[in-house]
Amino acid sequence: MSDGKGDVWVEAGFAELARSGVEGVRVEVLAKNLGVTKGGFYRRFADRAALLDLMLERWREGRAASIAQQTSLDGEAPRERLKAVIQLYSERVNPEGMAIELAIRQWARSDENAAAAVASVDAVRLKHVAELYRATGLATEEAEAQAFLFYCFIFGQSLLFVERGPRKRSQLVAKSAEKLLD
Repeated sequence: MSDGKGDVWVEAGFAELARSGVEGVRVEVLAKNLGVTKGGFYRRFADRAALLDLMLERWREGRAASIAQQTSLDGEAPRERLKAVIQLYSERVNPEGMAIELAIRQWARSDENAAAAVASVDAVRLKHVAELYRATGLATEEAEAQAFLFYCFIFGQSLLFVERGPRKRSQLVAKSAEKLLD
């Protein structure tokens, strides 16, 4: 996991990834953004690929920990927990988090390591949400299908522009969420 030394470079890497995609994550750019020399980078990383590998590892671990925490029942009914996860992703949009997610998915189209990280995160997300649906009484196959629809909704709604403003959007999300929770 983290030894702390590369954290500043990883954070700068994520900020640049969100801004300009994986192509923008270059040692010179990050050093300039951090106001330091490239030498500090090479004391910590063998090369750019090592930084990119660490970024994928941190993203994968972070997303897995996040969904485990978000889907933990902690005495709550499964349906209420599902509702809370929908609200979390639809009401409090995190523009940088979404930009990083989209950039990593774009990166995964041409890089095996990124594709493996995305597949791993998607599998963990689907597994945890399917477990919640199973806890509502659905059979395994039904729960997995519902979890798939759930994530298609979570990510799809964040990409759609609703013409009639935020109020209309939140009404649409609420109505859609009811369908996912029936």
